[in-house]
Amino acid sequence: MDGNGRWAKKRFLPRPAGHRAGAQNFRTITRYCSKIGIKYLTVYAFSTENWTRPKDEVGALLRLFKEYLEEALRDFMDENIRVRFIGDVSAFPPELQVLIHEVEEASAQKTGMVLNLAMNYGGRAEIVRAARRLSEDVAAGRRDPEDVTEEVFSQYLYTGGQPDPDLIIRPSGEERLSNFLLWQSAYAEFVYFDILWPDFTTKDLDHALEIYASRQRRFGGV
Repeated sequence: MDGNGRWAKKRFLPRPAGHRAGAQNFRTITRYCSKIGIKYLTVYAFSTENWTRPKDEVGALLRLFKEYLEEALRDFMDENIRVRFIGDVSAFPPELQVLIHEVEEASAQKTGMVLNLAMNYGGRAEIVRAARRLSEDVAAGRRDPEDVTEEVFSQYLYTGGQPDPDLIIRPSGEERLSNFLLWQSAYAEFVYFDILWPDFTTKDLDHALEIYASRQRRFGGV
């Protein structure tokens, strides 16, 4: 979800107004993805690098997260969507951590789309965390180092047990990963849009899916 701040700046609005517009669009796109049968949706909501933004902007984002999670408990749970959080959520204020846990618990039995919310997430940090957890299991004798494969390592990631993404969509005109799903995106297809996130529509999503469907995925083969 990229370009909220620039969206606000173009309209001479404060940056938090852009984040609020982006959050509203997130709700729309999420429900649409669930409706059309997407099985897994991962959204980059807050990166480990976002803490370096101005203090008032970070505060506004945290308040927005709190509002969204409260709304999710009240209304969003009617949707057949399982919500999971990937990232180091222990860095968030205690009241936000409580809400995160409540949303995960409330949606744990949902059988529809899995929505991964990447919050305080960084791809490199995720890989380091996985390596540490794996090494701890090896040191404790719970895992034989000779049995460690890419598949085994993947189970130690936040997304362990989930398939790798087929498609990564990035709006805002930027064409880079920005530390997002570095391990999991090895064979993902990429579609970029020169559209700021609050203006990204369901028609744009349909177009991205059409582009994806037109590509031949070889996974390193011929």
